[in-house]
Amino acid sequence: MDIDSILFDAEERMEKALAALDREFTKLRTGRATTALVDGIKADYYGTPTPISQMASVAVPDSRTLTIQPWDKGGIALIEKAILKSDLGLTPVNDGKVIRIVMPPLTEERRKELGKVARKYSEDGKVAVRNVRRDANDSLKKLEKDKTITEDDQKRATEDVQKLTDKYVADVDKKCAAKEKEIMEI
Repeated sequence: MDIDSILFDAEERMEKALAALDREFTKLRTGRATTALVDGIKADYYGTPTPISQMASVAVPDSRTLTIQPWDKGGIALIEKAILKSDLGLTPVNDGKVIRIVMPPLTEERRKELGKVARKYSEDGKVAVRNVRRDANDSLKKLEKDKTITEDDQKRATEDVQKLTDKYVADVDKKCAAKEKEIMEI
């Protein structure tokens, strides 16, 4: 291990933390319909928990409607049941062939709750970035202790790790602000 590989690894892991935050944000319900809303929902299909996206085609015909068309008509009731059980608070409408989910407009209270959830997700993202910083700094200290690098090199590399951390924490804040703005839109 050398300084460059430690910095590269740290940046890569911070990028992954940001990607994980993006995935969490897509699952967060705003006033708009998105196929990502049903990504985490699994229906009990022939005794196996199966993601809805593997049982049906999920589409967004307009900004407030989500349609789910199962490939196997026998799975329609299972999908409907799984959506009702989920914590999304959505009511599916089943016409025998297609399940339609109309996104009700969010109440002011629900918007504020979702804003808090978004801030919690972003705080988790910041913690992940800081954990990467700690690991990188520990690796640098170990290199210095093993006399592989000088104390000055270790200090410079630690400053570089801090700059990376600051950049990614700022990115997390930007993403959180954008998500909160999207949630508060009527």
